[in-house]
Amino acid sequence: MTPRLAGKVALVTGAARGMGAATVRRFVAEGARVMIADISDDAGKALADELGEPAAYTHLDVSSESDWASAMEAVTSTFGALHVLVNNAGVLHFGSLVDTTLADYQRVISVNQVGTFLGMRTAVPALRAAGGGSIVNLSSVEGLAAAPMLTAYTASKFAIRGMTKVAALELGPDGIRVNSVHPGMIDTELISDAVGGHKLDLGPVGRKLALRRVGEPEDIANLVLFLASDESRYCTGAEFVADGGATATHALNVT
Repeated sequence: MTPRLAGKVALVTGAARGMGAATVRRFVAEGARVMIADISDDAGKALADELGEPAAYTHLDVSSESDWASAMEAVTSTFGALHVLVNNAGVLHFGSLVDTTLADYQRVISVNQVGTFLGMRTAVPALRAAGGGSIVNLSSVEGLAAAPMLTAYTASKFAIRGMTKVAALELGPDGIRVNSVHPGMIDTELISDAVGGHKLDLGPVGRKLALRRVGEPEDIANLVLFLASDESRYCTGAEFVADGGATATHALNVT
C-alpha cells in the first residue's frame, strides 16, 4: 500500500513536542519528509535525530518575518520543495478580561494569529511552485465558541478560523487547499505551561465529554494527516473538529 504522503514535503511549526511532534511522526510514517520548526532547539533537534533522514530541524519564532524567510529557505534547500504547511505553534494565557494586560494579549496574538498569517503568506510561493498543496491551520474549539478566562486565546483562534477561509478563497485557483482544525481538550504541555508548569488533573474535564476522555496528540495528528494528504483533495475553507463531543452540547446540558 502506497504511503499516504509519499513524495510530499511538509513544514510543521511548534513541532518539537505535543501535537506538533505527533504530527511529524505520523507524516514521516506515511512517507513524507518533514522540516521540524520550533523555538525549542534541543527538543527539535532530538526529534529530528530520532526520525533520521526524512526529518530535519530549523529554528523558527513564528512571530518573526525574518525567521519565516529562513525557515522557508531551509525546507526548500534541504528537501527541494514544499507541499504541506502545518501552522501548529501556539501559546495559551489564562486571565479574566480585566486582568489581561496588553503585553499578555499581544504575546498570544503575536504567536497564534500573526504566526499563522506569516506562515501562510511566506509559504505561498513555494506551494505554487510545487503545483499546489495543503495548509492546515490549528485553531481550537475556542475558535468556534468562547470560554471564560481566555480572551486573547479565543480572539486568536477565531482569527485563524477567519483567515483560513479567506486564504482558501484566494489560493484555491492555485490548487492550494486551506483548512482549520479545532481540537478540544488535548493532553499536552500547553495547559501546564500556561499555569506555571504545574501538572493538572484533566480527568474531571474528560468525564464531561461524550467520549469520556480528553484527547491525545495522536488524535489530532491523524486528522491533520488526512488534510495534508490527497484524500482531502476536495476540502478547503472548512472547519474540522476533534473535541470528544465538546461542541455537540450547550451550557444547559447538566449531564
